[in-house]
Amino acid sequence: MTTSPLTHRDRAVLRAVADGRCEITGSSLLVDGLCCADQFVGPRLTSAGLISACPGPAALTSAGYEVLSAA
Repeated sequence: MTTSPLTHRDRAVLRAVADGRCEITGSSLLVDGLCCADQFVGPRLTSAGLISACPGPAALTSAGYEVLSAA
């Protein structure tokens, strides 16, 4: 899990993942079928353990749910 504070964009992406609007393809994160403008947000949230790293529909991890519910 991350120890650095999440940005507003990070929290927005976590909400989009929770809403089922995101997909992971290779190293890219698609939101509503479009590449996310912040090319680093997907890998950052994945390495922080907040979203799944598997290709396909993005999913929150249990840590991701905790962070999102605390926000």
